[in-house]
Parts: sequence; C-alpha cells; structure tokens
Amino acid sequence: MKPGLSLRVSQHLALTPQLQQSIRLLQLSTQELSQEIEQMLDENPFLERSVEDAPREEFGLAQSDVPAQGDDAAAEIAIYSGAESASISSLEGKNDGDSTGASDELDWGGDGTTEIAADDGEWGGDAPARNHGSSSDGEGEADAADLAHGHESLAAFLHRQALSLRLSALDRAALQYLIESLNDDGYLEESLEALALGLAGESDLEQIEELVHRFTVALHLLQSLEPTGVGARDLAECLGLQLQAMLQEGAADRATVQTAQCVCQQPLELLARRDVRRLVVLCGASEERTRAAMALIARLEPRPGRRFADVERNVVVPDVLVTRVGRSGQHFNVQLNPDVMPRLRVHDIYAGALRGHKGGDGHQALQQRLQEARWFIKNIQQRFDTILRVSRAIVERQKNFFVHGELAMRPLVLRDIADELGLHESTISRVTTAKYMATPQGTFELKYFFGSGLGTDTGGNASSTAVRALIKQFIAAESPAKPLSDSQLADMLKEQGIECARRTVAKYREALRIPTATLRKTL
Repeated sequence: MKPGLSLRVSQHLALTPQLQQSIRLLQLSTQELSQEIEQMLDENPFLERSVEDAPREEFGLAQSDVPAQGDDAAAEIAIYSGAESASISSLEGKNDGDSTGASDELDWGGDGTTEIAADDGEWGGDAPARNHGSSSDGEGEADAADLAHGHESLAAFLHRQALSLRLSALDRAALQYLIESLNDDGYLEESLEALALGLAGESDLEQIEELVHRFTVALHLLQSLEPTGVGARDLAECLGLQLQAMLQEGAADRATVQTAQCVCQQPLELLARRDVRRLVVLCGASEERTRAAMALIARLEPRPGRRFADVERNVVVPDVLVTRVGRSGQHFNVQLNPDVMPRLRVHDIYAGALRGHKGGDGHQALQQRLQEARWFIKNIQQRFDTILRVSRAIVERQKNFFVHGELAMRPLVLRDIADELGLHESTISRVTTAKYMATPQGTFELKYFFGSGLGTDTGGNASSTAVRALIKQFIAAESPAKPLSDSQLADMLKEQGIECARRTVAKYREALRIPTATLRKTL
C-alpha cells in the first residue's frame, strides 16, 4: 500500500468540564448535593455562602426565594451555548460513570476576565434574587428532622435501665457490651462464644470461658429489660420471651399462653403456613385452643427495637412542593422546596484582588478557579430549573392523581416528558432519580409517577400504578374467611375492562408485599 496524506472531516461529542459537572450534579440526591457544596466551599476560595442566610444544620443549606408558577422565563434561563445544549440532549446510552466531576487539573476555560460578572451574586450576596414568590403553607408543621433529634435510641434506652441495676463492674461491662452488640431490631445476632472469642482471642481458653459465663449472666439481665423480647437470638426466642412475660403478669389466659409457647417451639414454617392440623397434633391441644394461641402470637412484636428505629435516617426531604390553589381544588402550584436550595455567590473580595493582580502562572490558575466557581453556581441553578420543569410537566400530566389518588394515575413514560420538554430520556431519568415531591396525596419519588400501561376493552391504557391500587382495594374489601386468589383478582380486573394476566396480578401483589390467599385467610 502506498503511503499518503488525506484530510477527513468528522463530528464527535466532547464533554467539557462544565458539561460533566452539570450531568453529575443533576443526578445527585439532596444529601449528596449538600455534601458536594460543602466540599466545593472548602476547596474553592472564590465560592462562599450568602452572609445573611445561615446554613441549616441538617443539610448545610440555606433558604432562598423560589420561582412563582408563572415565572417560567426567569426559571428557565439558558446556561450553555447552543452546541453544549445539543450535547446534553444527545447523551444517549452514555454511562454515568464517564461523567467525571471537575477537578483542579481540568481546564475550566478561564477567559482572563477578572471583572465581577453580572450573575456572580446569583442565589446570594447583595444581588436581588432572580426567583420570586415564596410559600408559607408549611408554617406550623413539625420538622421531621427536629423530631428525629429528640428520639431516643434503643441502646440509650437500655443503658438508662441498666443504671438502676446493682451490678459488679465486670457484670455491668458485660451488659453494656451486649447492649452495644444488638442490631436495630433488638436481636443479638452473634453467639456469646463469638463475642467472647472476639475479645479474648483463640489462645486464652480460660478467659474465653470466663467471658462466656459473664455474657450468659448479662444476657439474662438484658432479656429482663424493656422492651420485652430484646436480646433474643432468633424470632422463636423473641416470641417466647414475650409469652413468658405475659404468663408471669397474667395478661392472658394461661392455657392459651402455654399453647402459644408450644407453637413457638415448633418449626416456624408451620406457623407461617398456618398449618393448624399439624400444630394441633404436635402441641396436643384442641383446634380452637391452637387457633387462639396463633392469634395471640400474631399480636406479639417480632422486632422489639422497631419503635426505637432511627427516624432521622428515614427522613425524606422533598425537592418539590405541590400545593392546591383555588377553591375548586383542581389547580396546583408547583415550586421548589426552599429548604434544599443553597444560596451561593462569588467572593467579592477575592475576585476584586484577582482583578488587581496581573500576569504569572498563578494568575491563570486563579482565573480558572474563579471560572470554576461561576460555573458551579450556574450548574446548580440549571439543576433546580430542570427539576422544576420536569415536575411541572409531571403534575400537568398526572393532575387526576393529585385530585383523586392512585386509581386515577395515567400511564406515563420518560419519553413523554422528554419530548414535551425537548430533553433526552437519560436527562429525565437523572432528574427523577432520588428526587422527591411533596403532594396533597403524600411524598413520592419522581419516578413513582411513571408507569407502563395495560390495555383496556375501550382501546385505551390503564396505568400499572392504578392497577396495583385497584388490586389493593379489592384485597382490602375481601372476605377474611375466603380471600381472593390471583385468578379471581384477574377476573375482577377484567370486569373493570382491564386485561391483566394472573401472573401479572401475582407480580403486582408481591410488589405490594401482600401474601398469598392461603396466608391471608383468617384463623
């Protein structure tokens, strides 16, 4: 082959640092965004938080004005050039892991401008807020995070009870060690031998035996504390401890409690399957007594530490607030949650000092950090604007849900919102992941409003979410003595004009965590 020179013109997608950061910020949850902001505040001297807005303790965020319903022009400011906007919409099939964040070595395209830009005070500083209007509908409502701070943990509750016991130093230390070894449900997952081995090591057998003895004594003390059933090694022991306490207190019929104790000593699969005949034979009690014992067991608490669960970890902070407006209740106002919107600005003093400094490699590096701070502010603005646009489109499409509930949910896929807003499906997917909306019907992840459709007799579609709600409604109204099978549920859906196979009904029922008809049957 003869060598030669040739020219070739081609197009390819280049992810600039600004675009990479925008994509990454878009898919972050509220907690992750707050951590990202704190990290950027620590690393970039040109970025600061607005002085007049103290950060919230829980999320490191400050309140800000939010856009009004009709202020679309202000809320949807274009940040990128036309070429970059086209690029973010064409990232089809792009792996999220390729979208790396900005770093010091990335070129942020500093243009040499050290003047204070018009939007450097955006979301903070002395510049007026771009967004208008705020909602005070939430005044007087309890803050879930504040409630969580005052919540006592299971370990603290047990330690407080242990203080009233007169114990030697070694027994108290053993009891405290067992308390700290409990899981969130109040169970002691590791055996006493394993706990002793972890402290003493394998070589000192005498010390291991001493520790096992101390732990055995401490375990009896632990299981005597409230809540009843704490310190159990398995479910059977947990139920047995509660039944023993009822027997000592005389809180129930003695014969029924003793039969219940016998039932708990049998394989728990029999209890789960409600195999009354087998349990009658094994426990030597009448069928009526056995059923009464099983009903008594059903009232026990299988997870003693449930009420001490860490509420703070389960707090969901909505990104979007949806409220009713007008007397008809058919119209809704969609706005960003001010509690999750940070107010950031470029540091005026540092930017001014850079403007007075000329030349040098250090000057170029500082210019890039200044440009990086500006882009970070704009990318956060772009993130919230996109969330708001998508949320408004969802509310408009699913308005019947907000009025009537789950049964009125319409089929909706990512492409529908993407086509309406002129964005790519991958962008909608990032926006709806780990973002939450507080509505009159409750708080939901944005992904909740998307669901496939099932065919109907009229040629239309019914949302899978609505079908699940209908199945749940049918089961709630069923006869306890004759629960509905999956085939019967499929027939009832067909009567409503919805074509749904039995296997699909079973899948939806399992997704709702509803047991089979056999397990739902009343004793």
